[in-house]
Amino acid sequence: MRSLSLYVKRNSLIHKIDPFTKIIYVFVSVISPFIMPTLIFSASLTLINLMLLLLAKVVKRVIPIISFVFIIILTIFVIQGMFYGANQTKLFTIFNLSFYVEGILYAAKISIRAINVLLAFSLLILTTPPAEMIESLVRRGMPAKLGYIMHSVLQIIPMMSSNASIIMDAQRARGMETEGSLWVRIKAFIPLIGPLVMSSLVNTHERSIALEVRGFSAATKKTFLHQEEVPGGMKQLRIFLLLFLAAVLVWRLTL
Repeated sequence: MRSLSLYVKRNSLIHKIDPFTKIIYVFVSVISPFIMPTLIFSASLTLINLMLLLLAKVVKRVIPIISFVFIIILTIFVIQGMFYGANQTKLFTIFNLSFYVEGILYAAKISIRAINVLLAFSLLILTTPPAEMIESLVRRGMPAKLGYIMHSVLQIIPMMSSNASIIMDAQRARGMETEGSLWVRIKAFIPLIGPLVMSSLVNTHERSIALEVRGFSAATKKTFLHQEEVPGGMKQLRIFLLLFLAAVLVWRLTL
């Protein structure tokens, strides 16, 4: 049975860290480069996130995502390299198009921040089961309905991918041609949309009924099936992350 989440099960140190600590790390990792907007600082955090992904043995899952956003990053370099408002120092010229040092550096800052955000959230999503992540937040006061919405968002892409695969298998079994040239794939995609949307709506309706049967909307205090297990040293790690964020903020204010 296919897993309806992006979580990748591995036996690594990163996987053993509790979800709430990972959420704090992602928050600190994402917000820090915007507080201290230097290229070296942003690149350092990006490198740390990449090393953590390597340590978690899930970096291969991130490569396709980075490849997808590479076109966007290339566009940023082209636009900012030519049209950034502070451009003064010409770097090189291609086909009568001039690129400037200031624009390239500004584009590098934006791109590295974007990659840093991508790697940080990938670290959280790929190494943390969605149910445990949401449960950790609900335990700390987040409304259960908001937790359900977040959990649904985390599941919607893998769920639709799984449903699409099942529908395409059924269409192939009925003789529909789904593989070949680009035009053949486009023609096969159009009949896929209707059943995919309908199956998603049916799944959502069935899930809502199941939740109501279990008293999801009841105005009573919710309990949890399992006790939260937090490894030793996590409290100290959280304090360190918050102190690091405070130090970055102070550093920024004193510059």
